[in-house]
Amino acid sequence: MSTAAKLSETERARITGAIRAAEATTAGEIYVVVAREAAQFRSIPVLWAALVAFIVPWPLFLLTSLSAGAILLLQVVTFVVVAMVLSLDGVRHRVVPPSIAGGAARKAAQAQFMAHGVHLTAERTGILIYVALADRRVEIVADDGINKKVAQAELDELAQHIVAAARSGTLADGLVKAVDGAGRLLGRHFPPSPANPNELPDRVVEI
Repeated sequence: MSTAAKLSETERARITGAIRAAEATTAGEIYVVVAREAAQFRSIPVLWAALVAFIVPWPLFLLTSLSAGAILLLQVVTFVVVAMVLSLDGVRHRVVPPSIAGGAARKAAQAQFMAHGVHLTAERTGILIYVALADRRVEIVADDGINKKVAQAELDELAQHIVAAARSGTLADGLVKAVDGAGRLLGRHFPPSPANPNELPDRVVEI
């Protein structure tokens, strides 16, 4: 998934149109957020650098005749260089352990779910599609009404459409496909009411 992907005006319009079309077939509400990153993870490169710097002296002590002072200097230089390299924007998110990256993405998605009022729909049928580009993560957060009827595996399948598309450089196509799929999924369990009010803005938010 590209860390630099940014939606064009045309792509945003396509996704907005897909949301409107999907919501016309269901009482559910669909909201899309595309974030540059779920978290900055500034401490992760430092932790990796500290680990590498801790390991470096041992082979030097055992296999070389370097003085303790020289080895200590190399240890410090190693820490600084590794920390700087791993802190680069194109590198930092790649060295975050998957469990930490996944937890941060879920937390960020849940925060966006609350911040945009997706939890405030009358029938608790709001769904948030959240993409964190730099972290290469997609999270789909569904409200209680949906969770009671829709299996998590079905939501995960929608997320995989986005991941696959983003990896091929077609993020907008993946989002449109996921929105269409979400509309069909919600439509099976939550058909539209006669009034079918639009409770959330039909748009994609980029942060």
